[in-house]
Amino acid sequence: MSRPEYAVVVPTVGRNSLHRALAPLLEAPDAWAPTEIVVVDDRPGHALPPVVDHPRVRIVRGSGHGPAAARQAGWHSCRAEWIAFLDDDVHPPADWPERLCADLSAADAATGGVQGRITVPRPPGRRPTDAERATLGLEGAPWITADMAYRRSALEAVGGFDTRFPRAYREDTDLALRVVDAGFSLRLGERECEHPLRPGRRWSSLGAQRGNADDTLMNAVHGRGWRDRVGEEPGGLRGHVLTTGLLTGAALAALARRPVLAGTLGAGWLARTAAFALRRATAGPADPAEIVDMAVTSALIPPLACGHRIAGSVRHAGARRTPGVRAVLFDRDGTLIEDVPYNGDPDKVRPTAGAADAVALARRAGLAVGVVSNQSGIARGLLEPGQVEAVNRRVDELLGPFDVWRVCPHGEEDGCDCRKPRPGMVESAAAELGVAAAECAVVGDIGSDTAAARAAGARGVLVPTRLTREEERRASPETEPDPAAAVRRLVRGSAP
Repeated sequence: MSRPEYAVVVPTVGRNSLHRALAPLLEAPDAWAPTEIVVVDDRPGHALPPVVDHPRVRIVRGSGHGPAAARQAGWHSCRAEWIAFLDDDVHPPADWPERLCADLSAADAATGGVQGRITVPRPPGRRPTDAERATLGLEGAPWITADMAYRRSALEAVGGFDTRFPRAYREDTDLALRVVDAGFSLRLGERECEHPLRPGRRWSSLGAQRGNADDTLMNAVHGRGWRDRVGEEPGGLRGHVLTTGLLTGAALAALARRPVLAGTLGAGWLARTAAFALRRATAGPADPAEIVDMAVTSALIPPLACGHRIAGSVRHAGARRTPGVRAVLFDRDGTLIEDVPYNGDPDKVRPTAGAADAVALARRAGLAVGVVSNQSGIARGLLEPGQVEAVNRRVDELLGPFDVWRVCPHGEEDGCDCRKPRPGMVESAAAELGVAAAECAVVGDIGSDTAAARAAGARGVLVPTRLTREEERRASPETEPDPAAAVRRLVRGSAP
């Protein structure tokens, strides 16, 4: 069996368990080792010590927008045929890389993704707590990205993860359904991976109710029958609505001085709440703290669930499928306009073939458009800032207007963070547009353009010219012949 070309992406918020998750990858023999190991550091702030320091691990800075955006940044930066996603708290066994290779080798051309089998150890000598039961639910859950490998072509076809999902909830189910809708199949592999039993915090079930808002996005994007497609039992929202209605009715009746009606509705609420608490308490350990937790949270969960559902319905009203890319940032010279070295003359500006169509197509698809351009001629004294601005205005007249411009005036020796292949201009442009860097794509003609995208966690598409080196072509995850073809590639995952 030959080794499939695969990369491993691990998003993290700095858990100590990260090193345990990476160990089998770092210790794997060359015959089974991944071609790339990418850790997406999703901790807020950039002035932090690295989460891991190893020559085989590449660190990508996340945006702090949650696991969907972090995984998006991770696969954008990879070139491999397969992208395997692992959580930072799983315990893959020593032979996991070899067994992953076997799973991928067994996949036919129509297979878009292969899931690993998740096992969760049971607590010794007692029934699991409510929080632990949530972790145990990962066993048998379909298509969860705790251990899931996707073909890069499948991710490209659907735009990858939907970054509107802010939590580690539903973002994996959403991706799986879109991959299936795109004509790929998904299968369960033979490899296994242990997920430790999370003890959870007191009252953790209250915070979990935020997932009801994500369910409204699933309904909007996939229709109300999506649970049937993944074999999931109906949620408990209908019961929560009835319980909350009884409580609300009892309160209104009391305010209206109708004690009999208030008492009847209140008794109904109390009966349903007590039954709910009893079901949860008897499923767990006979621990007084757990029983109190179940009693209190059982009273609070129904109104919280309804509140989050209402908030999600407002937030996601009119939601539809969107591509993973929300903004396209073009390189200027050689991509949008013909490359005239150190050009300061607006009269010499000539759009490249496909540039106008590319910008127009991006706008029709609802994407923001911008320009990120190195202009070291300023640092070299060959150009004045005003000349660069005049050329940019001419580009705007011919192809724009663009939503954002970023120009780096520095030379290579200045050590700035904005000059491509550094990520500064991409991150700054994304911030001005109000999107995460992982929701951007960079279209350029040389390796520094796609390298800047990779460093920022954005998607990079190379549009080669006669100046593009062969090694830059080989290193680029995605290549297209002209800017219009690049944009068509980026928007094809959107719904019609």
